[in-house]
Amino acid sequence: MAASLRSGKLGLGNKVKATLLSLTLASALLSGNSLAASTDAATAEKPTFEAYVEALKAEALEKGFSRELLDSSFADVTFHKRAVKADRNQPEKVETLDTYLPKRVPDWKVNRAREMFQTHRELLTEIGNKYRVQPRFIVALWGLETNFGRIMGNYNVISALSTLAYEGRREAFFKKQLWAALTILDEGHISIDKMKGSWAGAMGQNQFMPTSFVSYAVDGDGDGKKDIWGNHADVFASMANYLNREGWSDELTWGRQVKLPENFDLSLAIPKNTGSRKNWLKAWAESEKSLAEWQALGVRRSDGTNLPRVDIKAALIFPDDENGRVYLAYDNYKSLMHWNLSYYFVSSVGHLSDRIKFPPLKAIKENK
Repeated sequence: MAASLRSGKLGLGNKVKATLLSLTLASALLSGNSLAASTDAATAEKPTFEAYVEALKAEALEKGFSRELLDSSFADVTFHKRAVKADRNQPEKVETLDTYLPKRVPDWKVNRAREMFQTHRELLTEIGNKYRVQPRFIVALWGLETNFGRIMGNYNVISALSTLAYEGRREAFFKKQLWAALTILDEGHISIDKMKGSWAGAMGQNQFMPTSFVSYAVDGDGDGKKDIWGNHADVFASMANYLNREGWSDELTWGRQVKLPENFDLSLAIPKNTGSRKNWLKAWAESEKSLAEWQALGVRRSDGTNLPRVDIKAALIFPDDENGRVYLAYDNYKSLMHWNLSYYFVSSVGHLSDRIKFPPLKAIKENK
């Protein structure tokens, strides 16, 4: 009897388990079907790229762009799968500033920068005086952005921006860039066949995004166009205007590498990962002190000597961490961080500009 009862309980348990298993499988099947249906519906709702482009054209028409401009600008628009892949998979390499700088600012680039400085010295000096920006920083940005105009990207800018807007991750941003690109074409600064740029839509020898072009590009030689693709006067003047508008002072350099004393309070430095530009500027304000104050805290030049006795404020920056290079950054550093919110990029600009200045080039008078 005991054996029979035990057998009966096992049989009931198996039935319950079987019933539960059936219900679980049915639920999973329904869930799977629901997910598949949801996915199919989402896919069905997303328009084709061609349909999306037509919608972009209709929206641009409502914004006041002419039908003729839109037809010519979008005539050869194509979907750039590589642009989407590049946007989604930007590489995150394990890098330090000590490994980054030799690759970004090799000796051949330094030599080329000094050569370009000499070649365009007269024009650079004129523009530097007008916008109050030391020419060596213009050349450094030029060299790091496009290897002195040699590598500007070969994407059709309208196609690249349309593709990335369609992809959807940053649709509002890339649509804003697209409207700016159409404005540039409408104003006649460049023709559609020559409007080439990077996969992200950065354009010309200084790699301006279209909205940056609208805000900062200038006609450097008075020919009525702002040609940052092929006109050196426009390229240099636009870069100088950008820095000037973002608070640059030719009374200052960018910063200097320094040494810290033992047991230094690391909380006085700007945190490495502040997120947005707004948070970074807030952290800057909290870190900023006079050079005299940093001197009193034990901070010294990289060679161990005292900091300059000048009335300048600076913030403390660790591009990597306290074990890597340490910099006191001056206000011009903020202008460069507006150009590109990257410690490594700004450090490379500063490093190349210093290598252009030292050893001194003949006939160049620049003391900042």
